[in-house]
Amino acid sequence: MIVDKKKEVFINPYTDFGFKRLFGTEMNKDLLISFLNSILNHEEGVIKDVSYLNSEHLGDGYGDRRAVFDVYCTTENGTKFIVEMQKAEQRFFKDRSIYYATTPIREQAPQGKWDYHLQNVYLVGVLDFIFPEDEYPKDSFRHEIKLKDVEDNHVFYDKLTFVYLEMPKFNKSEEELETMFDKWMYALHNLSNLLDRPKALQDRVFGKFFEQAEIARYTDEERRGYEESVKNYRDYINTMDTAYEKGFGLGMERGFHKGRTEGLKAGRAEGRAEGRAEGRAEGRAEGRAEGRAEGRAEANKEFALKMKLMGMDLEDIRNITGLTLSQIDEL
Repeated sequence: MIVDKKKEVFINPYTDFGFKRLFGTEMNKDLLISFLNSILNHEEGVIKDVSYLNSEHLGDGYGDRRAVFDVYCTTENGTKFIVEMQKAEQRFFKDRSIYYATTPIREQAPQGKWDYHLQNVYLVGVLDFIFPEDEYPKDSFRHEIKLKDVEDNHVFYDKLTFVYLEMPKFNKSEEELETMFDKWMYALHNLSNLLDRPKALQDRVFGKFFEQAEIARYTDEERRGYEESVKNYRDYINTMDTAYEKGFGLGMERGFHKGRTEGLKAGRAEGRAEGRAEGRAEGRAEGRAEGRAEGRAEANKEFALKMKLMGMDLEDIRNITGLTLSQIDEL
């Protein structure tokens, strides 16, 4: 049953605490295995076991940027998985994904002679946002990306795979759940709004999933850790939303006036009425684009300032926001 309520029964999986509690511990690796198997449709064969790897990785030299993964593991056949939960759209998000994927690639290089044979690498992104500019259709929420030849579309290299899940697009009801993938998407998408375990999720793995997600089972220390994680999550979302709205409104206003001016110029040649219509259309389109860009930039700065005041490492702030150290120092 899904209801609106003030008090949660189950944790929010989009918080750092929630995601790592469910998928990032040795105790719950069976949940991670089931989740990965449902996503891959046995492309890798059935994953039977995983070993967690160090989720924090320093660069090769002094001063190099570090990467911190939500979950980093390897399967019994050597395939590497990075599983990331992304709370909101981030500047250069795709670039960040590519950068993170380089770590499990570079780590495979042994000392001495080597023939460059690599094991498969997957980066799985669980996204609590939708890719901008309508990049994918509204009913398409699972995206698998590989290196392909642009001429004939064949897979040029099949050992590097990115899987992105646009969670806000998932809208199946409990009655519509058919596959294990459907069930995992439903469980993650609705978890914090559920009062009890849905009847459709009776598989054994979901019994454990809901036990681990039930807040009433937590110790006082665990509950405090979760509440702090929820606060950080809400602060992040509110900061991003507020900055986006400010930037969107400003960009709309600027774009509209600019477009209207251009439209009036066109109207002298093709008619004032048509020119105004074109100008307004261009203004709105340009306003939306400028608004998104300015909103994201403003959100990055406001969020960076909050993290700075919280005492976070400047390198971490730079890694998350994409701002330079000098920009962060000026905040």
